Amino acid sequence: MLELDISEVSQRSGLPASTLRYYEQRGLIRPLGRKGLRRVYAPTVMQTLALVTLGRTAGFALEEIAAMFDADGNFSMDRPSLLNKASALDRHILRLQLLRDGLRHTARCTQPDHLQCPNFRKLMQAALPFKPGRQAKRPAPAVRAKR
Repeated sequence: MLELDISEVSQRSGLPASTLRYYEQRGLIRPLGRKGLRRVYAPTVMQTLALVTLGRTAGFALEEIAAMFDADGNFSMDRPSLLNKASALDRHILRLQLLRDGLRHTARCTQPDHLQCPNFRKLMQAALPFKPGRQAKRPAPAVRAKR
């Protein structure tokens, strides 16, 4: 059986050895054992690390990712949580697009003082976190900047 030592896994995955050890502590990966002082892993660890990295990039917490693996380390997708995460990403993308459009408008705004620009003031207001008692508002429509 081919074995990969921790330095090779680190090099192939681009993850530092400290992250690999942390993932091991969290139960995301398991070494086969040790050769001398070095941990060794099965080649399948690369697939597991790719899934963990994909999950982290998508915004899943390590606990959520760990729950996607059974006791034997087999991956089992929770489709409803994937759909929920996709919807959350859609909302985040919309907020970022609105922010981008607002910043572009502000950069091109002809008002001598940005604080006098109604669109910039909406952008500032939208940046405030929601607080109980404050009426939630729908995001302002995107401001299309002239090109």
